[in-house]
Amino acid sequence: MNGTGNTILVTGGTSGIGLGLALRFHKAGNKVIIAGRRKALLDKIVSEHPGIESVLLDVADPQSIQRASAALAISHPNLNVLINNAGIMHWEDLTDPESLNTAEETVATNLLGTIRMVYAFIPHLTLQPNATIVNVSSALAFVPLPATPTYSATKAAVHSFTQSLRVQLEASSVEVVELAPPGVRTTLLGQENDEHAMPLEAFLDEIFELLKISPTPPELVVERAKPLRFAEANGSHDEVLKMLAGYKPAAK
Repeated sequence: MNGTGNTILVTGGTSGIGLGLALRFHKAGNKVIIAGRRKALLDKIVSEHPGIESVLLDVADPQSIQRASAALAISHPNLNVLINNAGIMHWEDLTDPESLNTAEETVATNLLGTIRMVYAFIPHLTLQPNATIVNVSSALAFVPLPATPTYSATKAAVHSFTQSLRVQLEASSVEVVELAPPGVRTTLLGQENDEHAMPLEAFLDEIFELLKISPTPPELVVERAKPLRFAEANGSHDEVLKMLAGYKPAAK
C-alpha cells in the first residue's frame, strides 16, 4: 500500500481508531472519505478538517452499503483503499436471553458489515491499478475475551474471512491487509480511560511505522497485541484465556 496519493474510504471513521487512521492518512497526502451513521457528526468532522470528505453509511444496512458504493463510484472513481473499521463491542451475559439482541447486532455490524462491504466494493477496486482492502479484526480474534463472546467470535471470523479473501485476490491488483489491534483507549467498550489499554496515538504511531514496510505486511500487529496473536503458537493460549476471563464489566 502506497503511503500517499490514495483515495481512502474509512468505515467507522467518526471516532476512535477509524478517525485516528483517517486523520493520519489525510495528513500524509491522501484523499480520505470517512463513513458513519450520524450526519451531524460527519459534518462536524469535515468542517474541522478541511479536505476530508464524508459519506453517510450504516454497514449493518445492506441498502445503505449499496447506495454508498454506487455514489462513490461516481464521485470518487479513483477510490483504491477500503478500510473496514466499523464495529461495535458490548458486554454479554450468555445466561440472559436479552443478550441475544446484542449478539445479533454485533454479528450484523462486525461480520456481515465487513463481508457486505467487500462484496460491494471489490468490482470497483479490481479496476484500479493498485488497491488495498484493510479489514480491522482484533487481538481478541486469537484469544477471546469471555465477557464479550460474540465480539470476539466476529473478529475471529473476520480474520478467517480475510485470509480467504487474500488468497482469492492474490492474482488481482488488490492487496489484502488485516489490522489486529489490542485494547486501545477509545470509547469502544468505554476504554478511553482504561490504563490497561494502549494510548491511541501510540497505537497509530506503531501502525504507521508498519505501513512503511514494503511490501505491506499481510497482518499489522503492534507489540502490545502479539501476546494474544501468537498465544496458540507459543503454547500460552490457556493461560492468556484465563487472564482474560478475569476481565469483567464493573458491577452496576
